[in-house]
Amino acid sequence: MTRSDEVDYTAANARTINSWVDHGWVWGTPIDHEEYVRALGGDWRIRLTPVKTVPRSWYFPDMRGKRVLGLASGGGQQMPVFAAMGADCTVLDYAQRQLDGERAVAKREGYDICLVHADMTKPLPFDDESFDLICHPVSNCYVEHVLPVWLECHRVLKPGGRLLSGLDNGISYILDEECERVVGGLPYNPLRSPADRERMDPEEDGFQFSHTLEDQIRGQLRAGFTLVDCYEDTDAVGRLHDLNIPAFWATLAEKRAL
Repeated sequence: MTRSDEVDYTAANARTINSWVDHGWVWGTPIDHEEYVRALGGDWRIRLTPVKTVPRSWYFPDMRGKRVLGLASGGGQQMPVFAAMGADCTVLDYAQRQLDGERAVAKREGYDICLVHADMTKPLPFDDESFDLICHPVSNCYVEHVLPVWLECHRVLKPGGRLLSGLDNGISYILDEECERVVGGLPYNPLRSPADRERMDPEEDGFQFSHTLEDQIRGQLRAGFTLVDCYEDTDAVGRLHDLNIPAFWATLAEKRAL
């Protein structure tokens, strides 16, 4: 059986995501100028999951001067909106094409952004209590173990800081591509299961992993967060979407103030 310490799966995933972006991946397509202008006017639309937008109550009432970390949030979609709110934005991503998209939007619209090419499975290269808010769209499905990510998020957030997360609930990993037949069980982990490894295409799919509610939400609680709000969402296309079957969760968590 293939073990995670024998495969540099995050490097493989970075190459896969770069390829997706080059081929028009929806999560790697930056917002256009018109959407940025709307954000400057107060029409703030950020997605952590494919369809629903984040409630305004999840942001701070005044984002001006707030330090925001886009964790695995490259692509020029969420951070430009936070920049339009007046936030001081940093993006960490291991896919260079995603960082390129962020750079292109910032240059086009004339704001500054800090771009960090790094892997979120490693300790984050930031001091304790560096950020007021973390924006973490669906991306830890590319990470085998999520608790270390939550622990690092808690470390780098200031007391009272907020963690906005998009989470895959795992249902898509048990189904065939048409979402009509159950073809596997959970957990889905191609590093540990030969059957799951046979089902994946490392070039087309990357290394992906299912995670339980206990991993995703209880993990945030174990890291020290307080869960404030949540919602479910569907994929934007496909049979599960047509049947209104949720494939994702989104959570708002806070680091307790001192």
